[in-house]
Amino acid sequence: MDIFSTIVFFAYAPALGLLWYFYHEDKYEPEPKRFVIATFLLGATLSVGVAMVLEAFLVEGEFGYALLPATAFSMALIAGIVEEPAKALAIRLPFKAGQMDGIMDGVVYGVAAGLGFAATENFLYGIGFGVGATIVRGFLTPFAHATWSAIIGVGYGLKAEGKLQTLSSYFALAILLHFLWDYFAFLSITIPSYYIFTILLIFINIALVRYFIILGQQEDLEKVWWYWFVGGKET
Repeated sequence: MDIFSTIVFFAYAPALGLLWYFYHEDKYEPEPKRFVIATFLLGATLSVGVAMVLEAFLVEGEFGYALLPATAFSMALIAGIVEEPAKALAIRLPFKAGQMDGIMDGVVYGVAAGLGFAATENFLYGIGFGVGATIVRGFLTPFAHATWSAIIGVGYGLKAEGKLQTLSSYFALAILLHFLWDYFAFLSITIPSYYIFTILLIFINIALVRYFIILGQQEDLEKVWWYWFVGGKET
């Protein structure tokens, strides 16, 4: 396998593997595959493109001038503020199409957008910094991006049900977790002991997404029983 193929494989294979897992966690009301794939592709293209353009002008880099210097704090802050709304653009596709009606739907479409974003981001890192960067990131960042986007996706799912009016708290939590992850990752480059905070955040991400899956499955199961009880047909 040549270097380019290796970068592509380790950028997209872990993300697609996780997408397969999360899709099959939606046991009672599985989403149309075409919308899940479309959300993944939008996260991998539109969301990445929007984030790259905005970050290039907000943080000092190749353009030479930007609003903020390239410090660990500013880069981490801008990454969270820019990338989470950018990934939400992909989640809005199924939301606007009427495909979201609950927590589990939000998890599935949220992780699809986040995994697509992470895959392309890791591909670009591999092109810029070598295959090693993609391999390391391929086993860390997809799940992180998936969790942050799942938080926003759950917000959209609850909004679709009429249980939520504003998504501000969901965006805020996703941005905060993203900021903390990037901030400690940047600091650990010079002070390795900061890796302990990144590891802690991994467990927090796992706990959060697992919590949402449990809630989503319970909600879907209640709907299934309700449709059966009233003798109706699930739509």
